Amino acid sequence: MSEIKGFMELLEGHFDNSEQYERLKADGVDFPYAKHVNTICNDRIDHLPEGFEGYFLLEESYYTQHGSTHASPHLFLFTEEAEGAIKLTSYNMPEGYTNDSFNIESLGRLDYEALTPSSKFTPAIYTKKDGVWEGGSVSMFSPVLKFTLHERFSEDCLEVNESMEVNGKRTFGFDQPIIYKRI
Repeated sequence: MSEIKGFMELLEGHFDNSEQYERLKADGVDFPYAKHVNTICNDRIDHLPEGFEGYFLLEESYYTQHGSTHASPHLFLFTEEAEGAIKLTSYNMPEGYTNDSFNIESLGRLDYEALTPSSKFTPAIYTKKDGVWEGGSVSMFSPVLKFTLHERFSEDCLEVNESMEVNGKRTFGFDQPIIYKRI
C-alpha cells in the first residue's frame, strides 16, 4: 500500500513553534520563533512526466530572532521508494526568485524540465515506525561546510533538527529540535 499520500498530508499546511518558543522565552532561553508554510505545488509545474507520482512541495521557512526575520524557502520533491520509505530530494531555487520572493503567493508557472536537483544536498530518507516518520541526511556543501538534517513527523508535530558546521564548529542550529505544530 502506498504511504506517500499520508506522509504528504502530515507535511502540507501552516506550522509554527509558538508553544515551544513561549515556553523557552519564559525560561530565558534564546530560541527563534519559527514558521513553516508547506504547499504541494505540482499544479504549478508544467511538463511533469506522464504518470508522475512524486510531490513537489514549496517549504517557506521563516525564522525570527533578535527582532529580525529571515526567509528560507526550499523546493523539495518527495517520492516513494522501496518498502514505503520516502525520499526527499532538494531542488535549486528556480531562476528569477530570491529568498524573499520564492513563496506560494508569488509562485508562477514552473517548467519541470528547467528544475534542477541540488548537487550539494544528500537526499533524505524517511521510514515509518509506530506511526512516526523519521529520517534525515548529512550533506557536505563544501569540503569544510557540513549540513546535518534529522526530522520526525507525526500527527502531533514536525520536529526539525538541522545544523551547519564549518570545520567542525556549529555556525547554525540549536541544542534541541524546533517543534512545529499545525496552526
